[in-house]
Parts: sequence; structure tokens; C-alpha cells
Amino acid sequence: MTQTQEPNTVDGRANRDEGERQAGEDAPVCGAARHGREHAQGESEGFSAILTPHRSLGSRGFLILMVIVCTVSFGAGMLFWAAGAWPVLGFFGLDVALVYVAFRINYRAARLYETVELAGDRLVVTRVEPSGRCRRWAFHPYWAQVHVEESPRGGVRLMLASHGRRLVFGHFLSDEEKRDFASAFGAALRGYRGSLGG
Repeated sequence: MTQTQEPNTVDGRANRDEGERQAGEDAPVCGAARHGREHAQGESEGFSAILTPHRSLGSRGFLILMVIVCTVSFGAGMLFWAAGAWPVLGFFGLDVALVYVAFRINYRAARLYETVELAGDRLVVTRVEPSGRCRRWAFHPYWAQVHVEESPRGGVRLMLASHGRRLVFGHFLSDEEKRDFASAFGAALRGYRGSLGG
């Protein structure tokens, strides 16, 4: 399967890569993320959606998990310590630290989100990285087409295409969510063209 790469940012601008082209300059921050895996709102005059990665474990669940892990590790470690195998206690502590770091990395990656906005004759896709840096791509909605590309080996890609340009987005959504979003967004684009008599 041919893979469309993400645009690379150099000196505040994104290079064109594999048919993708950035429509504007990078901005340092694009605002705060909205909660939810996929939040979409369609109206007669526009369409707005915020796409966010799935995070199955909230902050409260993470706290409970860490308490359980710490309790089990400490209890098991003390048994080994009482048996004279005290060095094992350090390995249990290392396990707890690794679990904590892994979840913190996962939570940071989950701060990534994308917005899709159709307003008037302007369609803008914005991607906000966990660092806060954002990139924007602009299309004319009359010519834009949303596609769901099915891979023979499994997996789905959500794509916007217009005049030879293509942008792969929403890669963190599940396959079913990509199909559902493509259906809703495609209907919004058809509604826009229909309002112009196209």
C-alpha cells in the first residue's frame, strides 16, 4: 500500500510531500482540545468537527491503576525481601516506574487533535500536535472530495482530495469511525455544492 507521508515543517512552513500541500504557515498554538473521539456538528451553512484520539483510561482510572500496581508490587517485593531476596524489591519498583512512564507518554500523544471546518466557501483542516504546534490545509469545498481508502491488507485511510492534492487525516480514529465521519462530511460537501446549484 502506498503510504502518504506527513508534511515536514521547515522554517515555519510545511513542505509539499506525496501530494499534500500546506495552505498556510504554522502557528505556535491553536487553542485547547475538545474532549471526545469525534465531535461533529453539521448545519445548513457549514460543518464543524473535532477529531481526537481515544483514551480508554481517564485520570481517575489511571490513579486507581497506579495504586493497585504500587500495592501489588510493594507487597510482592516485601515477601521477597523477607525471604532474603531483597534485590528483587528494586525490580518491582522499576516495573512501577515503567508503567507510569508508559501511560504518561500515551497521555501526551493523546493531546493530538484535528479540526475540520466548512464555512462559506472555505474548507480548513487543522492538525494540532501534542506540543501545541498546528498546521492548516485549506481547500475550496466545491472541488473537495472525501474518500475512504480500504487497504487489501486491512485498515482504512481517511482522505481529502482536490485538484491532485490529497491530505490523509484522522489516522487515530478507528476504521468504523473513519467511515462514519466520511459519510457525514461527504453529505455536508454535497449539501454545499447543492446550495450552489452544482
